[in-house]
Amino acid sequence: MKIKTEMDISTDSFHNLSFTQGSIEVICGSMFSGKTEELIRRIRRAGIARQKAVIFKPAVDTRYSDTEVVSHDARSVPSTVVSSSGSILLLSDNVDVVGIDEAQFLDGSLAEVCVTLANRGIRVIVAGLDMDFLGRPFGPIPSLCAVADSVTKVHAICMQCGRVAQFSHRTVENSKQILIGETEKYEPLCRLCYINATQKNKS
Repeated sequence: MKIKTEMDISTDSFHNLSFTQGSIEVICGSMFSGKTEELIRRIRRAGIARQKAVIFKPAVDTRYSDTEVVSHDARSVPSTVVSSSGSILLLSDNVDVVGIDEAQFLDGSLAEVCVTLANRGIRVIVAGLDMDFLGRPFGPIPSLCAVADSVTKVHAICMQCGRVAQFSHRTVENSKQILIGETEKYEPLCRLCYINATQKNKS
């Protein structure tokens, strides 16, 4: 009988982890920055690799479709609609990859749910706004960034000057944090143009 050395045991552990270790990937940024497009791209690549994937979206997000995740450039994938992050745990059995779009609209337990899924060996890909229209951290996204294995911050183009944009400026008068809308209600702005726009609104 061969006695395993410390190196043998370490090698065995590494190979086991390579097949079972989960992860959390966060894609965040402003509106119109390509978050959903990047989520769909990663999910489709997982499908090419013959991995079983399921995608979730919050029930409040009905902009393009009630049942699909749809990017601004009209790419789409079927999704499961949920009203709470706890539902994601219940609906993620026997899958390799879990995608979550518009995660900022889900509750504060989402980070814990994603950690639980990753600990089960599932790859979790989350997309969402990192800031609301007032430039404040939005929903569970900051906590997700803290526990994520990787964070990809994507940017839009400023509609005023053409620079890189990281702010979602609301162009209509409404003080609610959550206001579903597209170009008729929001525009991406760089920091300087966002400051100028918000100061004009206050004056």
